[in-house]
Amino acid sequence: GYGHTVPLSDGGKAFCIIYSVIGIPFTLLFLTAVVQRIIVYVTRRPVLYFHIRWGFSKQVVAIIHAIVLGFITVSCFFLIPAAIFSVLEDDWNFLESFYFCFISLSTIGLGDYVPGEGYNQKFRELYKIGITCYLLLGLIAMLVVLETFCELQELKKFRKLFYVKKDKEEDQVRIMEHDQLSFSSISDQAASMKDDQKANEPFVTSQSPTSNDSSLNN
Repeated sequence: GYGHTVPLSDGGKAFCIIYSVIGIPFTLLFLTAVVQRIIVYVTRRPVLYFHIRWGFSKQVVAIIHAIVLGFITVSCFFLIPAAIFSVLEDDWNFLESFYFCFISLSTIGLGDYVPGEGYNQKFRELYKIGITCYLLLGLIAMLVVLETFCELQELKKFRKLFYVKKDKEEDQVRIMEHDQLSFSSISDQAASMKDDQKANEPFVTSQSPTSNDSSLNN
């Protein structure tokens, strides 16, 4: 958040805290859901199309696509808006306008530059709405570009260098212990089932041989 508008009363500050705690997670969920749907049409399908249709290497196509997408995003959300802000804002030059775009879309938001605060600003309400839409679309575009670069195989290999490697011997010991526990539990269950079957079997009284002989003699 940036700007000169801040809550002054205790109730306003408390509401701002509660609103932020609820609003920030929902905003992140919204941006994540939108980016996951956009990246399918912007990144994955074009790369797969050139890979299957023209037979190019998938890694090469992904790298070229990421560079082109990054250049388009920088042009559409940094260079062109910076030129527009430098014209609409009387006190801003191109560097200050580019600085505002970068600070805003990188979610730093220092608040030292706020557009639409001039007294002679024409269509100020419409201008503020346009800036809000620009910031929302710019955040989505930045997340799409970052997700595109993160899917590159070279970056995935580079990230694996920082992963913590597990000891194979420890993993094998844990697997053996797990198997022993599972086997012992299975044997215990089988023994208990046998005991239950024996307990449920009816008792059969065996006849003595003397009684059998007496019955035959009769």
